[in-house]
Amino acid sequence: MAPYLKLIQCNSRVFTSGCRNRLSVDRQKYFPAIGADWREDDRSPLLRAACAQLDDYFAGALAEFDLPLAPAGTPFQRGVWAAIATVPIGETISYGTLAARAGAAGSARAAGAATGRNPLSIIVPCHRIVGTNGDLTGYAGGLERKRALLDFERARRAPSQRAA
Repeated sequence: MAPYLKLIQCNSRVFTSGCRNRLSVDRQKYFPAIGADWREDDRSPLLRAACAQLDDYFAGALAEFDLPLAPAGTPFQRGVWAAIATVPIGETISYGTLAARAGAAGSARAAGAATGRNPLSIIVPCHRIVGTNGDLTGYAGGLERKRALLDFERARRAPSQRAA
């Protein structure tokens, strides 16, 4: 069976998904090439669920995604992506902390490279990973989007959580 490409629009944000369980923000770095053998499929239950959850996320009604995804990557990359998925909404951790959580303490640069190849942007919230001093660094969707996502999430948190 040929791989497929599905373009979905959720609240004016365009996403794609293809043969490697990838969900990307339009114009993001490492955006997948669209091959001639890809086809559009409007009936995909997974993509419909992803769209609904993304709509809920951007409406402020969803803090954690619940989708049966299996992103393709090396064992190290998958470990890093799993560690990213544990960072709560509105919070950030450093690449060094991420590497330690992924079982590779001292491998901040490698964790950063794996983060940059995250095929499930927003759902695996790599925008929550920052530099050691808290500075915004590298984001395949662009630093403006990273800042906007973090500001959006922080604004949604309960007042008692914002001081934390």
